[in-house]
Amino acid sequence: MTKHDTNLVAYCGMYCGECPCFKEEGNVPDLARDLKEALRRSKFELAAQEIPFEEFKHYQECYDCLGAMVRLRCRKACKNGGGNPSCKIRQCCSRKGLVGCWECDDFEQCEKLLALTTLRRDVLLQNLRNLKKRGPEGYLKARKRR
Repeated sequence: MTKHDTNLVAYCGMYCGECPCFKEEGNVPDLARDLKEALRRSKFELAAQEIPFEEFKHYQECYDCLGAMVRLRCRKACKNGGGNPSCKIRQCCSRKGLVGCWECDDFEQCEKLLALTTLRRDVLLQNLRNLKKRGPEGYLKARKRR
């Protein structure tokens, strides 16, 4: 396992290599950027005003949402300075001198993880438990065997 691979294990236990905002090809932010560009080039906002679909009344909100998705593009893993610069999890791990949350005895009850666990709580906690048990290199080796 290379050091680069272990750097893709985020402080929170997520694996950056599978994140829809980090992947090199087919990532959500780049797809959103491309769709925004196609919409702008085709002047689709004018068509949206004329098409009698109820949903097109919200065209500008949709376009703005695509812009927000573009801003999620992560070119570096969080351990290399990517991701949200004000991430409370990264700040906490840095302050405590931890490689990741799995090194903290309180990660299962941590308030800072709640923002991430609403959608993927079981996956995130399982990742953290596996990281605690195996360490980042063992965790990645086990992932590759799946």
